[in-house]
Amino acid sequence: MTVRRVTLGRVAGVHGVRGGIKVWSLTRPIENIFDYRRWWIAHGAGFEAKVLETHEHARSLVAYISGADGQPITDRDVAAGLMGAEIQVDRESMPRLPEGQYYWIDLIGAKVESTQGVALGQVEDMTSNGAQDVMVLRDGGKERLIPFVKEHIVKAVDLEAGRIVCDWHPDYDED
Repeated sequence: MTVRRVTLGRVAGVHGVRGGIKVWSLTRPIENIFDYRRWWIAHGAGFEAKVLETHEHARSLVAYISGADGQPITDRDVAAGLMGAEIQVDRESMPRLPEGQYYWIDLIGAKVESTQGVALGQVEDMTSNGAQDVMVLRDGGKERLIPFVKEHIVKAVDLEAGRIVCDWHPDYDED
């Protein structure tokens, strides 16, 4: 079985002299990244780290973790060597969402079609414009952006079938 990992943040810097790392989080709210007690640090070959201690400091998130050898990182220089590394968790460790809510990672790869059955593309990425989430679709060489607004635009999501149905005409985004 292949392990699917989801990037929830990255190592943004170091904190103090005893090996703390500053964490840039993609979770909402940002401190939810601390709900996971094991992280995959995507650095070099990567390694599983235990999250040993966490706190907020001056509007920053700080964590103390174990290194590739399983021992706590207590050296600032070792922590600095992790800067830029992605912080990932196993997809299976993420909580089950209520009906009608979706993790972006689960939408990526889905085929999107209009309510008339016209293929619009495949979800290549997800983003947000501040007001709503947006699906980034690829249809051959064409990129299409469709707001992920349930009921008004997104009419159906079938994750098992890898299919999303939208009230979207293919000509909406023509020049």
